[in-house]
Amino acid sequence: MVVLIDAHTHLGSFPLFNVELDVKGMLSIMNKYNISACIVFSLPNKVTLDAVEKYPRRIFGLVWVNPYEGEKAVSEVKKYIEDFGFKGIKLHPLLDAFLPDQDVVYPIMNLARKYDVPVLFHCGHPPWSLPWHFGNLADVYPDVKIILGHMGHGHIVYINGAIEVAKKHENIYLETSGMPMHAKIKEAVEIVGVDRVLYGSDMPFGHPAFEIEKVRVSGLSEDELELVLGKNALRLFKLKL
Repeated sequence: MVVLIDAHTHLGSFPLFNVELDVKGMLSIMNKYNISACIVFSLPNKVTLDAVEKYPRRIFGLVWVNPYEGEKAVSEVKKYIEDFGFKGIKLHPLLDAFLPDQDVVYPIMNLARKYDVPVLFHCGHPPWSLPWHFGNLADVYPDVKIILGHMGHGHIVYINGAIEVAKKHENIYLETSGMPMHAKIKEAVEIVGVDRVLYGSDMPFGHPAFEIEKVRVSGLSEDELELVLGKNALRLFKLKL
């Protein structure tokens, strides 16, 4: 049986999108779709922490910060990784209006290097989160694992761009949520490598009901499906279920 790990989820209420999800709702979805664990990032980070502490073998946290907050962001990352065992860092260039290759990101990337944890970025919306800027960042930090959430999202130029920059940089990983083209998952596996593609749902903005199926119908072999749907995330986030 394939171990399912959802590498991109959120908790909380999001009125702009008319969606919300609490940890009980997330656990219900996980149980229905046989998802062993979720990677969660929410604002404030205390929402994620409460879920991690309540379900430590099923919910794993990424600490979400705005790099413009400087020392506050640095302290937040240190606290949540050192004190609470969070598994990585989430950055959102679109919401916080920074480019991934700007110097303001470097203190956070330095911490990712120090703690040897991945950084998951929102990817796929101009002008702030286009794939090519992540290539520049990967050149500066070749030893930090960078995950492109949504692997370019809904625009074919950005999806192709995400695959292109990941092909050129061995430390860039692609996560599948919100990207509508199932065939591009297989293409990413063939071009980038099966070890660097991760399943995600973007709950509650997306849903495992269709996001898992999108991966399953992409044309991957059973061995490839096992890696993309779970084993890659287990290894990348160093999860112990």
